[in-house]
Amino acid sequence: MAAASTPPASAPAAARPGTSAAPVGAGTCTVLAGGRVVLPTGVVDGGRVIVEGGRIAGAAPEGATVVDLTDHWLVPGFVDLHNHGGGGASFTSGTAEEVLRGVRTHREHGTTTVVASTVTGEPDFLARRAGELSELVEQGDLAGVHFEGPFISPCRKGAHSEALLRHPDPAEVLALVKAARGTAKMMTLAAELPGGLDSVRLLADHGVIAALGHTDATYEQTAEAIDAGATVATHLFNAMPPLGHRVPGPVAALLKDERVTVELINDGTHLHPAALELAVRCAGAARTAFITDAMDAAGFGDGAYALGPLEVEVKDGVARLVDDGSIAGSTLTLDTAFKRAATVDLMPVEDIVRAISANPARLLGIDDRVGSLEPGKDADLVVLDADFTLKGVLRKGAWVVDPRTA
Repeated sequence: MAAASTPPASAPAAARPGTSAAPVGAGTCTVLAGGRVVLPTGVVDGGRVIVEGGRIAGAAPEGATVVDLTDHWLVPGFVDLHNHGGGGASFTSGTAEEVLRGVRTHREHGTTTVVASTVTGEPDFLARRAGELSELVEQGDLAGVHFEGPFISPCRKGAHSEALLRHPDPAEVLALVKAARGTAKMMTLAAELPGGLDSVRLLADHGVIAALGHTDATYEQTAEAIDAGATVATHLFNAMPPLGHRVPGPVAALLKDERVTVELINDGTHLHPAALELAVRCAGAARTAFITDAMDAAGFGDGAYALGPLEVEVKDGVARLVDDGSIAGSTLTLDTAFKRAATVDLMPVEDIVRAISANPARLLGIDDRVGSLEPGKDADLVVLDADFTLKGVLRKGAWVVDPRTA
């Protein structure tokens, strides 16, 4: 929590980034002092965050370790709603060890909370996969499971296998939700397909986010789906009809409805800066969520990959299907999305924090624990330098990237 700009007189000399100091961890208290702290109420210059026992504390005891983060930003850890993998690992098909490698890769880039997204597959396979991923949710490594497909439109399939697509039968939708054993957080579907509206209602009734995406819906069909309980637009603009002045399509319905949060992939490839600006202006900071839609290559590099059964080539950081050149997810990490939002899109830092931390945490129903820097919440935070380059990552009070040695 931000407080006075100077540490208490009893505190020891502060450790500058790059110097040695006692680590943050269980049983210790550390004051991260002197930075620009982004709180729900605004930015506090020369503020401090007190970390004790893995959580943010309201006060520091005598003799607490002080880390001087003057000229740095302290922001909440990032929360990624939509992520298919990273570090060379797929959340859809990787072993538990590989999934954890992907999670670690994103943590090193500031994402302290990640939802594992699957891609289209046979329902039995996805049900088994949901059960496997749920174990990692239960042990605290993932925040939930997101099913992207198979209940999407073949007209807007993107990097999903058309042969595996299905209409959203509510019975099959419910089977996947149950297979996740309470860890299903979101499902992307095309509500205009037969069974779509009933499936949206079912998801809403079971506390699972119904997200509209990979859809060929009209404006009217989209509005009907929102009335049925859909609350998220999966990577707005991508894999849906474009905005038109006579045929506005789903984009207009999703942007104008106050009940909908819009996902945006801010990598400079998926969206022109003007499209991103339009979305943020229309939806406002309260209804914007930055995501990665990352695939295996995030944090790993160019090369040949697989996305479900489809072959992908990553070149110059852009992932495309080998057979038709469609964009196949991204190689984005959220620290890059943050920096781009601040330096290219010129968004206020407080709005970026809402889009990259607070809003996703709220959607997932975990904003009592993460998403903002407040006493009692998990000590998840990111340290950025004055140019918005990542210098430190703290998760549950332990350094993933230590700013004192970075």
